[in-house]
Amino acid sequence: ICIGMIIDATIIQVENVQRHLSEAGKGRSTIHDVFKAVIEVRKPSIFGELIIALTFLPIVLLQGYEGKMFSPLAFTVGIALLASLLLSIFVIPVLCSLVLKPGHEKESFLLRAAKRVYLPVLKFGLRRKAVVIGAAVLLLASAVAVIPRLGTEFLPVMDEGAFDMDFQLLPGVSLDKALEISKLVEQKIMAFPEMAVIVGKTGQTGIAIEARGVDKTGYVGALRPRSEWKNAKTSAELMDKMRQAVADVPGMVISFSQPIQCRINELMEGTRAEVLVKVFGEDMDVLKSTSEDIARVLSGVRGAKDILVEQVSGQPYIAITVDRAKIARFGINVRDVLDVVEIAVEGKPASLMYEENKFFDIITRFAEDHRDSIEKLKTILIGAPGGYRVPLGDLAVVEAVEGPAQISRENGQRRIGVEMNVAGRDIGGFVKEARDRVRRDVKLPGGTFISWGGQFENQQRAMARLMVITPAVIALIFFLLLMTFNSARLALLVLLNLPFALIGGVFALLISGLYLSVPASVGFIVLFGVAVLNGLVLVSYVSQLQDCGMPVEQAILKGTETRLRPVLMTASIGVFSLIPMLFATGPGSEIQKPLAVVVVGGLISSTLLTLLVLPVLYGFFRKKPESRIPESELEV
Repeated sequence: ICIGMIIDATIIQVENVQRHLSEAGKGRSTIHDVFKAVIEVRKPSIFGELIIALTFLPIVLLQGYEGKMFSPLAFTVGIALLASLLLSIFVIPVLCSLVLKPGHEKESFLLRAAKRVYLPVLKFGLRRKAVVIGAAVLLLASAVAVIPRLGTEFLPVMDEGAFDMDFQLLPGVSLDKALEISKLVEQKIMAFPEMAVIVGKTGQTGIAIEARGVDKTGYVGALRPRSEWKNAKTSAELMDKMRQAVADVPGMVISFSQPIQCRINELMEGTRAEVLVKVFGEDMDVLKSTSEDIARVLSGVRGAKDILVEQVSGQPYIAITVDRAKIARFGINVRDVLDVVEIAVEGKPASLMYEENKFFDIITRFAEDHRDSIEKLKTILIGAPGGYRVPLGDLAVVEAVEGPAQISRENGQRRIGVEMNVAGRDIGGFVKEARDRVRRDVKLPGGTFISWGGQFENQQRAMARLMVITPAVIALIFFLLLMTFNSARLALLVLLNLPFALIGGVFALLISGLYLSVPASVGFIVLFGVAVLNGLVLVSYVSQLQDCGMPVEQAILKGTETRLRPVLMTASIGVFSLIPMLFATGPGSEIQKPLAVVVVGGLISSTLLTLLVLPVLYGFFRKKPESRIPESELEV
């Protein structure tokens, strides 16, 4: 990312030194010309690099997962820019005096071609200022109108070359039945030639991240290389066909994802899905019915996949209700009954076993064939005073009931989650439509409320933070520009390059079919610094010429022609340095691509509009020289 940025100051200085040496007459000191050339561009080059480094401040201040992902980028680029700035100040001028020689420089055919096209267009723009300004405003308005159509997401979906699948059966299903269904599902999935290997796991102990009953089975599978695929072209298409293949398995709710993606979602929001609707309240029955209504409504929203309501009921229990009147006649208390039942069914430590420097509890309980049915539990004998033993069935009602499978809480409040994935559209647009549908079609009972989580919540948080930090950084950029020009109007003129950069970035996202995500937003932030540098180089030299007494239009024509080469060089090197990110295809390239697309598109638009619109606007911002630079100072 920073390959182009770290040599911007060097490009500006070397180009100016080369121009001065080519214009120098015989007998002139090389050191004199190098010094003059470096002093001439010292402010735009130094302050330009500082401004680029400053634009990375919002990235450093990002929090959460996006902060962990992009903060190293900001620190790395900041250190590289600082090193390049010191190099351009202390080393590059010395190298120029040693390596570059005076003499006429032959212009390249590319620069000659650029001038042949650019100068007539610029002269036309200076004569038809209203046309140029109107076209720029129209382009900017079009870009602003396109932004709501881009769609939003937290991070682009990364193609991991693997898939993660979970399916859920009814609570209380037996282990044998769960394994039978899991083998059937595995056979259906492995029938796809795109599959290389698949590993399943039914249930999960409490030692892991979360305890899962045997009603839940998870699969992780590796896919073959894309060149060997036959049934699908993309991972999303393949997962759709897998959904269809297992849709006829009865009593099962299934969801597809990717291993890294679902782990990140789970760590951030406690769910493996991309979107989570959290229904809060106190009555579990009300929460269950409300969440089912929400799931029914969301199933009709375009893009909704793998909708799953958190299973909170259907778990079979054996309820033992002690009859206090009966136990009182036998002189037995409730605690005596429960202790015996606990020993019989669950077991209690009776002793310790010592082996190889470790202690192990010895648990005693009834053999399984004495506790595997309600009738057998009723025969458990409870001790009474006087040596009597009374069967449990004579003291309590023992029956099978259905109860909650789990009760989830968040911030001390009960909740049920409705989770889903999104396919074929952006998450931001999906959540907006889903919210409207739920608000319209689902009536929330009293004491019940909902909130939306998942990737959408992270994206909203990141964007909100950037919306606060970025204006403050733009204000700091304006302050640095003010220090450069000692003119608020010229600083504001250079700052107009930011919307010019926005135009190209927005249309680049639209053409490439990418959504406005956190990486794309980071790309816009990076772009702002580079765009300001181009305007700074151009406007500072035009202002210097005017300070020497040159008329406005002549200063504009002379300055833009002279600074055409460094502006094109810094922009083109910035574009070329991002080509590997644009065309990368390996894992993780999906996250890099929006950043590169925005910067490349913005560099193209800001460069073109910098060379045309800024010179046209310059006459409005500064018509008369504010100060006259003495010839002695110009000659150093």
